[in-house]
Parts: sequence; structure tokens; C-alpha cells
Amino acid sequence: MSAPEVADPADMPRVVQRLVPTAYRPVLANRVFRRLILGFAVSYLGDGMSFVAVAWLAIELAPHASAGLWVGGAVAAYTLPGVVGALAFGRRLRRVPARQLLLADNVLRGVVLGAVPLAWLAGLLTPTLYVVLLAVSSLLHAWGSAGKYTLLAELLPDEQRLAANTLVSTLNFAATIAGPAIAGVLVTYTGSALVLGLDALTYVFLTVVVVRTGLPESGAASAVSPVDQKAARGGFALLRSRPELLGLLTLTWFFNLLYGPVEVALPLHVTADLHAPGALLGLYWMLFGFGAVLGGLAVGALRRLPLWPVTVAIVMAWGLSLLPFGFGVPTGVTVVCFMLGGAIYGPFVPLSVTLMQAKSPPQHLAAMLAARSAALLTASPLGTALGGPLTAALGPRATLGGSGLATVALGSVACVLLAARRRKPSTR
Repeated sequence: MSAPEVADPADMPRVVQRLVPTAYRPVLANRVFRRLILGFAVSYLGDGMSFVAVAWLAIELAPHASAGLWVGGAVAAYTLPGVVGALAFGRRLRRVPARQLLLADNVLRGVVLGAVPLAWLAGLLTPTLYVVLLAVSSLLHAWGSAGKYTLLAELLPDEQRLAANTLVSTLNFAATIAGPAIAGVLVTYTGSALVLGLDALTYVFLTVVVVRTGLPESGAASAVSPVDQKAARGGFALLRSRPELLGLLTLTWFFNLLYGPVEVALPLHVTADLHAPGALLGLYWMLFGFGAVLGGLAVGALRRLPLWPVTVAIVMAWGLSLLPFGFGVPTGVTVVCFMLGGAIYGPFVPLSVTLMQAKSPPQHLAAMLAARSAALLTASPLGTALGGPLTAALGPRATLGGSGLATVALGSVACVLLAARRRKPSTR
């Protein structure tokens, strides 16, 4: 494997040097990284648009009586097979070079998603075919993501990797703001199938960028995997002997599970309850993303607060932000609540990871984080899959409110257990 390229920040234009914070200048001075990050940005924007379009097209294709089931199936198909692929293809793909994994995912995603608008234009797109195409498109997505971050690690020296990962993550967050806003307008005035076609083109664009960019080739011994299954097994064994960390993982798993139905119920709430166009769904998710970015930026200030109480408070506050949906309040109120919910939800992942880092023995941290990743891989997709039957049985408004109520209950149980654990030493 070739050595990481060390770029000189002086290679950057002077105007850019003045605008970019010092920590990011060496990373952005790397021409290869700049080309890659452009491809990632375009691809993330496509994914942000699909966040709205996947559910909206399912609503358009499905019979009215079973719309909830088909929306749940479509949203789950866009994510859940990636979990299966991450776990099932480990033996075959773990030693494949990172660049090839990224290309394989991009090509599969681009070709199969591109078939959706073609089938729609030909009048051949049925709900069943649509779900199958989404499922096939996502099979390698976890491997593509793992390959992407491995490729960045191979491209850059150690001291630049944090800045690079932060830039890539920030682009992903930004796409959750811009993508839904654009898609909300496009699904209203052009068609949701064509939006998925645009997403396919963004993967084609990223493929071209990767192919035409000089990237380091991984050695055959370079292991890439979405989940380190060996480390995860050891991590689960360690977690069983540490109730506090096992409790944190359990709380996080159920929190993500209860979030899943929201992705199914919200589009149906817009269409069935509010009889509104796709632009409103785009507005909901755009403001959620905006709130999540603000909440994520505020996480630095939250570090001064006790991590456990703040983590539990986030769980309860997110549930409370969903409760107004169940009471039929004006749409403007739920839009504001959803944006506040994004600001609440955004800091949860970094805080929960920080709490795990703080409470884990340093020598076992890697194994415990691997166990965490393996467990959480299933939570949100499973919740999304359950969201279809729940929405069909209860209705979108009740599903959203019920998800909030169940999340508040989860936080309340965690609060009681946390209080009991803190009182326990004083009774000895």
C-alpha cells in the first residue's frame, strides 16, 4: 500500500486559506481528498433527496388500504438489506480493497436505483418490484461506507484523519437539510421516481470521481469490514459483566428502534392526515436536519453536564417532541416540534459514544465499541420494518404519538433505574 500523501496547505488558494479554519487546511490542501469530498457531497445530496422520495413513491404506487405496509416495506428495503449484507458477506468481502468496495456499492446503487424511473416511465413499476429494487440497491451499502472511511484512512496521515472524518460527516448532516428541501419541491412538481433517478446519477458521478482519481491501493492483507464480528463477540462478553454499559447499549438500541416508525408514519401523516403535498414532508425533514446540525454543534457545551442524566433527558425530550402529533395540533406546531426534536436527537449519538468511552476500561474499549456497532446495526431498520404494520393498524397520527409515548416511557424507566443505581452505594 502506498504511503499517505502529505499535502502542503500553501498549495491552497490564499482566499480559501483565510476562510478555512487552521485544522482543516492540511486536509483540504490534498487534491485527491478535495476531489473525493466533492463526489461524497453530491452523493450525500442524492441520499438526502431519496429520504423523501423513497416513501413518497411508495405512497403513489401502493393501494390506499395498504399504503402503510408498503411505505414501511420500501423504507426498510432501503436500509435493512445493508445490515444483512454487512453480516452475511464478511468472509468474502473483508479482504477486498477499500477502493473496490466503494466502487461496487456505487455501481450497484446507481444501476438498480436507475432502474426505478425507467420501470416507472415504462409503466412496469409495481409496489413489489419497487421494494425488490430498493432491497437489491442497498445490499452492499454498509460495505461501501466501510470502504469509504478505510480509503480516507489510507489516503491521509494519522494527524489529519479526524479533520477529514469531521468534514465528511458535516457534509452528510448538511445533505439532510438541503436534500429533503429539494426533493419536497421535485416530488410535488416532477415526480418521486425521477428524484430516485437523480440519486442514481449522483452515485454514477461518485463512481466517475473515484475511477478518475489516483487513489492508494489496499494491500491484500488490509481488512475492511462494517462490523468487526470477532471483536464484537468479545465486547458482548465484556458487557455482560458490566451492567451500566449493558444498560446504556440497551437504552440506545430501544431508542433507535422506537425512532424507526417515524420514518414510515410521517410521510403518511402528510398525505393521509393533512392531505398536503410532498413539499411539506421535505420541510419537516429539512428542519429536522437543521435542528440536528445545531444540536450536534452544541454537544461540546453539553460535555460539562453529567453524561448519564443528559443522555436520559434526550431520550425523554425526543419522545415529548413527538407527542403533539398524536393530539391533532396545528401543522405549524408539529413542524416546530419536529425541528426541536432534531436539535434534541442530534447530540444523542456523540453523547452515548462519549459515555461508553468514559465508562469502558481503556483496554476493552475497542471490543465494546465493536459490540455497540453490531447491536445498533439492526435497531433502526427493524423499527422501520415494524412501522409499516403499526401505521396500517393505528394510523399515522397515532403511530407518531405512540412512538413518542413509548420513548418517554423508555426514558422514564431509564431514569428510575439510574436513580436506583445512584442510591445503592449509600445504603451499604
